[in-house]
Amino acid sequence: MMKPVRTILGILFCCMCLINGSSDLSWAGDPAHNPIFPEGAKLELLHTRKAKLNSGLTEGPAVAPDGTIYFTDMPFGKDDGMILHFDPKTRTTTVFTDKASKSNGLTFDLKGNLLSCDGADGGGRCIRRWNLKTAQSEIIADRFNGKRLNSPNDLCVDTKGRIYFTDPRYGGTEPRELAREAVYRIEEDGTVAEVTHNVEKPNGLALSPDGKTLYIADHNNGGNRLSPKDPEPKRGAMKIYAFPLDEEDRVAGKRKTLVDFGKENGCDGMRIDANGNLYMAIRSLARPGIMIVDPEGKELAFLPTGPTHQSGLFEDWKGIPSNVEFGIGDDANTLYVTIDKSLYRISVKTHGYHVQTAGR
Repeated sequence: MMKPVRTILGILFCCMCLINGSSDLSWAGDPAHNPIFPEGAKLELLHTRKAKLNSGLTEGPAVAPDGTIYFTDMPFGKDDGMILHFDPKTRTTTVFTDKASKSNGLTFDLKGNLLSCDGADGGGRCIRRWNLKTAQSEIIADRFNGKRLNSPNDLCVDTKGRIYFTDPRYGGTEPRELAREAVYRIEEDGTVAEVTHNVEKPNGLALSPDGKTLYIADHNNGGNRLSPKDPEPKRGAMKIYAFPLDEEDRVAGKRKTLVDFGKENGCDGMRIDANGNLYMAIRSLARPGIMIVDPEGKELAFLPTGPTHQSGLFEDWKGIPSNVEFGIGDDANTLYVTIDKSLYRISVKTHGYHVQTAGR
């Protein structure tokens, strides 16, 4: 009788948290039915924005070779944004740079350099490489076929050191030069190649541990017009796709839809664990949280991060996640999560997959 009672108490607990709007929304539930989160696991608040920036959100957590976490604080309007640095050992957050050019997604390359996706709305609209010691940077790609990128959003690296990135447009008044919102790859020689444009508005992306599948989040919220004179586009696909890759790492075969969020907002950023499961930041106002699915799209666990059935404008939203990242080393079973204007972490039963350390 204890197990049903515990389950009922868990449901009541979650319901009370939703009503009260408390941080205990992060409670992970009964571990007997949860292969991802340990019993009693909760999100731990690590940092909340202190800088006076215009709205926006925290984004793009990425783990450095030394185990520290870099993440972005991305404002709207004229503010340039920041890249911040969190040390798990000291629990301190410092500013890496306050000249971030509207950086969004972050990752590290195989040499330990920080890479950023610089967005539009006054940002760099490029992929940038950062020197961790000097905080100096260089642009490694800002055009495809001679045309300026839309607004690079998220990125990942493969075992050959090539950089996959998504290039949607969600905001900004800069004229668009590319008609497509596509996924690209920066090759070993620095050239930029299109991977696929069979996505309406690509956002988060990840590669499977074996490198044979590219996962892409299609998050078409209506977005940004090709020309200011064009009518505002209608909302479109909110889905997670799996694209098969051949031996030459080209898309080969039909894409597969793993998750369809329907009319709700879908996935922003995502990461992969060592078992090949996807950890996705879901921006649904009806059910915001971290969803974990297996490679076939079966939901394994869900971590609520905010109240359900929300409404209103952006500034009214509470507990809406943007991205996730795993720690490394002794911190490998920690999942870092950016939510609203804050950074959190939570323990998991699994370990993250990092191409930068795979096989080492």
